[in-house]
Amino acid sequence: MTILMLARFMPRYFIARYFPSRYACLALAAAAIVCLSGCNDRPATVADKVSAASASVPAPPTPAAQDRSTPKPIQGTSDSGPFTTTGPLVAEQQADVAAERDGRIVNIAVEIGSRVHKGQVLAMLDDRSLRSACDSQKAKVASLQAQVREWESEQKVEEADLKRADAMLAEKIRSQEDWEHVKYKLDETVAEVARYRSDQAAAEADLKFAELQLEKSRVVAPFDGVVGRNPVRVAQEVKQGDVLFWITAEAPLRVLFTVPESSMAAFSTGASLELTTAVYPQLRQPAKILRVSPVVDPASGSVQVVGAVIHPSPLLKPGMTMQVRLTP
Repeated sequence: MTILMLARFMPRYFIARYFPSRYACLALAAAAIVCLSGCNDRPATVADKVSAASASVPAPPTPAAQDRSTPKPIQGTSDSGPFTTTGPLVAEQQADVAAERDGRIVNIAVEIGSRVHKGQVLAMLDDRSLRSACDSQKAKVASLQAQVREWESEQKVEEADLKRADAMLAEKIRSQEDWEHVKYKLDETVAEVARYRSDQAAAEADLKFAELQLEKSRVVAPFDGVVGRNPVRVAQEVKQGDVLFWITAEAPLRVLFTVPESSMAAFSTGASLELTTAVYPQLRQPAKILRVSPVVDPASGSVQVVGAVIHPSPLLKPGMTMQVRLTP
């Protein structure tokens, strides 16, 4: 201990002179340790104690951490109330009415919002050439029918002549050559009748085709409903297959929506639904589940459900988006 105290205050040359080299190294090392400890040898302040105490207390969790740690109720469970979703209103019958042949529109009889009946004319295509073709074909058919009747009458006469020739041949009154002449004449008439009948059938087929083309000039409604779209105008040239009108039935109305696989057990056929819309906040439209798809969509994990609207309000229109709620 005495050596350490001396080494702290003695100069190096003194230590090297009066102490051996081995003791000198130890003395110098001890002196260095003492000096270093002396530099840090100070009393702990109040700030140090406060810092140490605050470091021992854990920090409170942030709001984000609380949100992550606290489980939230899933929509459709008992924690969040009845299941709700949205879906469009659709009609059972909806169709695009397209042109069945090429032509030019000469008349449009309806407009958007017009109520139509099945078979009602919606528009007309220019049919002047087709009407003329039909008239010409009708005249051809009439001419062939007249010729068929004429040849049929001739056939009856010659059939009677052949019967008389048969009797006269049997009585040896008429020769075999004369009988053959009568027979060949009847055969020729029968062939003419067959030819004109074939021509008549072909002409009648052509007439039916012309009448069908003429009928395609009339664009008619396929069922009772209302006109939803009308993108064409008078004098517009259209091609076969071009959509001219969109017709939708007004009833019955259906609502289409999907439910997650985890909630599909609650959606059975016949279950009650309540439909609402932001357009008419006071409207509470009852409905019921009509069909539930037996297949789960693997991409979305959902099931397609079709609901039937019960006594739909006149305010409801196909295409509206409805809020759907499963009621007890």
